[in-house]
Amino acid sequence: MLELPTTPRILTTTVGSYPVPDWLAALPSEQAIIDATQVIFSTQRLSGIDLPTDGELYRFDVNHPDTNGMIDYFTSRLGGISHKVGRSLSEAFSVEKHMQFRAKPAGVVDTAIGEGSLNLMEDCARAASVAGGQFKFTLTSPYMLARTLLDRHYGNFEELTLAIADVLAEQVVDLPCNCVQVDEANIPGKPEHGPLAQEAINRILDKISDRERAVHLCFGNYGGQTIQKGLWQTLIDFLNGLRVDHLVLEMAHRPEEDLAALKEIDPSIKLGIGVVDVKINHVETAEEIARRLELIEKTVGEGRVRFIHPDCGFWMLKRSIADRKIAALAAGRNLYLGIDDK
Repeated sequence: MLELPTTPRILTTTVGSYPVPDWLAALPSEQAIIDATQVIFSTQRLSGIDLPTDGELYRFDVNHPDTNGMIDYFTSRLGGISHKVGRSLSEAFSVEKHMQFRAKPAGVVDTAIGEGSLNLMEDCARAASVAGGQFKFTLTSPYMLARTLLDRHYGNFEELTLAIADVLAEQVVDLPCNCVQVDEANIPGKPEHGPLAQEAINRILDKISDRERAVHLCFGNYGGQTIQKGLWQTLIDFLNGLRVDHLVLEMAHRPEEDLAALKEIDPSIKLGIGVVDVKINHVETAEEIARRLELIEKTVGEGRVRFIHPDCGFWMLKRSIADRKIAALAAGRNLYLGIDDK
């Protein structure tokens, strides 16, 4: 079992993406991605992050900067999806209104979903080669991916979603990391689809053995804007049905009253709580982080919180801002727990 640290009792982590170094964007290459990934890992570890991510630097897509390529990286590699989208297909997608912030679909499903050229083992192994310690690897939820596609094969949204889930499930087997995290930013606004999204995500989680299993949920982060409207209270049944070790939840950008709902989450599921707002440039102080942690534990109970982290990925922020935010995250945790930073 690839176990995570047991001390301190509250660990720090990041959610996924990190700002792409300017030099990587200017002159991308496989070696540059490896070098940049090592830099991002080192930056996080030096700042006090216990469970860093690889920054998802290789997924960034200049054509879709507002979503960091987290959707298009997967849809462009999965088999069965065409990317020739003309006027009629764009209009058909807009009628379905699955993704109102996208003018056209990420692809058109014209045959059965398959592996295609997707190779998460290769991606994770690259990260592992320069991680320098424990790390978390991320992938996008099948429900979220399905909502970006125009289906011309299955004729049924549930079948499409589960087909994607089954392909992704085979991709996460034996990944060389300590934690695998599934990212879902759409279900908070569509709680009525909870049973479907839950089944799809669980098919992936069930394939993860000897690794920590995490699910990240947020209310969307498109160009710094919240996309989904909803409350955590409406998602409790969905969250409790996930076969997961810990959750990674947006909270810094949420109203305080939303926090109380988390008391209803099954105690066997540890909580990861967002205490750093990624939608603003304000750099939180260690004192602000400590005060948020105090409120969180006062509300949900001491011992429930396993991780604190930013609300979402950092791709939209400048490196100078992101670096300072994660340093404050670790410093605030240490201040709250009485850990000497020296």
